[in-house]
Amino acid sequence: MRAISVSRDIVATPRELFDVLRDPARHAELDGSGMLRGSPQGPSPLGPGDRFSMGMAQARIAYRSVNIVVEYEKDRLIAWETWGEFRGRRLVGGQRWRYELTPVNGTEGTDGAGGGGATRVTHTYDWSRARLPRLVVELPGFPRRMGPAMATTLERLASAVRG
Repeated sequence: MRAISVSRDIVATPRELFDVLRDPARHAELDGSGMLRGSPQGPSPLGPGDRFSMGMAQARIAYRSVNIVVEYEKDRLIAWETWGEFRGRRLVGGQRWRYELTPVNGTEGTDGAGGGGATRVTHTYDWSRARLPRLVVELPGFPRRMGPAMATTLERLASAVRG
């Protein structure tokens, strides 16, 4: 399978975490890879099917990624697929960034208001749908680098909800 997942229990409700994750203006702050440069364009907060772009950089080459929310369940799941487009044509991409939120230790009561527990956040980088995965994802070493970067992203997400 062409996917990597990293999980972390964060002391926050699923709602608090989801509110941060669906705000593209916070994505660069959370990014553990060092590739996001911010300046998002598009709707905020994100919803099902929304399209947004983000400033990016790799090896000192700046560009914009185009992202489409492809999975969405309020306070539980958000995922977007990222593409490199030129003049409206998708050239590279298809990778998915996914966040799944699962209450643990009584985080949510029946009203969803929270009960002092934690939420397990599972962050997945899935390149199984990517165009040219061997060339664009695997040869440059992204699978090896993404695990540690995603762990850093989850640390930053924990700090963001505490702050």
